[in-house]
Amino acid sequence: MNITEWIIIISFFIIVSGTNIYLVWLFLRNAEKNRKVELLLKTHEMMMPLRLQAYERLILFLERISIDMLLTRHSRSGITSRQLHTELLSSIRKEFEHNISQQLYVSAKAWEMIKNARAEIVKIINLAAESTDPKAPGIDLSKKILEDISNIDKLPLQKAIDYIKQEAKEIF
Repeated sequence: MNITEWIIIISFFIIVSGTNIYLVWLFLRNAEKNRKVELLLKTHEMMMPLRLQAYERLILFLERISIDMLLTRHSRSGITSRQLHTELLSSIRKEFEHNISQQLYVSAKAWEMIKNARAEIVKIINLAAESTDPKAPGIDLSKKILEDISNIDKLPLQKAIDYIKQEAKEIF
């Protein structure tokens, strides 16, 4: 064999080896991509129920801090306006603290809307309490709050609920 034949044989082995190395590299890269996709799918499968539960809990939270629900739960005879005011705010705070971890599972915008809705409800209650005698019966504060919200077209609370429902629909 002459040198030219050796060069051709060595070149052939180099090309075959290079091709094999490239094919193995492609196979490994593809296998890694498949593992990542599988992991993503498993994570998505695990997160879906948690996200749906978060949406449910946050809608329940918003419903529980709605003016109607709050007044129904906390209005009773013999309670003063100041006592009712304190109980309403305490209830909102407890409900919020109970559901604060749900922000992990919803978008930043949804969480912001929830916080804004809560702040707006607190604001409505505080404004009504400021214009009501603290020693007056709690029913006076209830009436004032209901009077104040009757002038609002769509409460931020309802906007937040609508947004959460829409966001929840998008994950299906």
